[in-house]
Order: sequence, then structure tokens, then C-alpha cells
Amino acid sequence: MSDDQTTGDQTRELLEAARAAALTAYAPYSGFHVGAAFRFDDGTVVTGSNFENASYGLAICAETSAAIAANLQGRRTGLIEVAIMGGPLGEDGALSPTAAPVTPCGRCRQVMNELAQLGGTDPIVYSGHATGWIEHRLSVLLPAAFGPANLA
Repeated sequence: MSDDQTTGDQTRELLEAARAAALTAYAPYSGFHVGAAFRFDDGTVVTGSNFENASYGLAICAETSAAIAANLQGRRTGLIEVAIMGGPLGEDGALSPTAAPVTPCGRCRQVMNELAQLGGTDPIVYSGHATGWIEHRLSVLLPAAFGPANLA
């Protein structure tokens, strides 16, 4: 196991933080609640959830929400892992994860890349689903990314 990869239990804890964040989502239009949890190299976890808007195009994704929350805490470096969980809420108010993994959209990949490049990291992204998760490095999800280094 590398220094920036957690154990299976720690991954499940990060996914659980993303699931809990999804319960705070404001998703009256799509009914699809998404939560994201960012783990930093000091162990801190910062979460975010999607926030929809009646104009649709102005919706904020969970990953972007988490990046904003991290920035508000002064965290712009050290991003090592991201977990994403999403799905509709069941009648009991609990998240019903989808059968397919929930992966970040292109915009969110770019937002996460900004944090990654600022700190020189390549975080693992865990995409949760009903029976587990898949994982990718951010660089695999967003190859040949444009970022701060391109503006030097």
C-alpha cells in the first residue's frame, strides 16, 4: 500500500462520509443526491453535496461544493483521496446508491485537478455504487489536464 492509499476500512469510511453528505443535497429537480468527501494528507475529510437550481445550468456539483468548502478552510494542497456516492433517496430518506458507479462530471474533474496540481498530488477517486466502489487516479479520469502549471 502506498502512502496515499488507505485501507479498505478507511475507504469505506470515506465513502460513508460521501453518503452522509449526499443526504444534505438539495436536489428537487433531478432527485439525484450526490455527496463527495475529500481526504487530505493530514487525515482531514471535507465534504460537499450537490445544490440544484431552477435554471439547471447553475447547479453546483458535490465535488465542486467540497472544493469550495476546502478552500474556505484554507486547504489548497494535500488532496489525496476523493469519494463520491449518489442516487435517489428512498422512502425512508436514506440514499439508495445506484447500481452503476457515480463518477465525477468533466467540470468536477477539472476542479479537483486544480487542487491536485496546486499540491502536486494525483488523488485516488473512489466512485461508489450499491455494492462497492471502483477507483481511478484523477490523472486517468482527466488525462493531459490543463491546470496552474500551464499558466506559469
